Amino acid sequence: MLKQIRRGQRLQRHNRPARLLANALDAAAGPDWNADTDFDVRLQDVPLTNRRPDVTVYRADTIDLTPTRPAHVLLVVEVVSPGSETTDRIVKVDQYAKAGIPFYWRVEQAATGVPIVYTHVLDPATKAYRDGEVFTGAVKAVAPFPVAVDLGVL
Repeated sequence: MLKQIRRGQRLQRHNRPARLLANALDAAAGPDWNADTDFDVRLQDVPLTNRRPDVTVYRADTIDLTPTRPAHVLLVVEVVSPGSETTDRIVKVDQYAKAGIPFYWRVEQAATGVPIVYTHVLDPATKAYRDGEVFTGAVKAVAPFPVAVDLGVL
């Protein structure tokens, strides 16, 4: 029973920030973009590579294309959980950059309990991300569009 409670707490610490960020991004994105937490992205056909980011911001007019393609994706967000550190910090960031997704955000759970959001912007020439802003307490991003979300409620 204790194991189930701990697993549930870990899932909530992972899913809640993703859902709250998706809601804030969806509200701020305007009519041309959607933000969802349950959305597959086909990064490449050979070898077949699909990913399901914790949050995906994609063109609203492509909602019926599944899985969506990187050309339709503006931003992906990954919430780092124990056990996913290497995948979220190294593997996925490299895959998303090589696929050409313009923005990548990574949410880390700090020891203080306040999430930290690291933003990254694609350099199209190198197909690698440059470090962007780092937010604690509240996200007040201007790119890829203005969005504000209080991390204190996460």
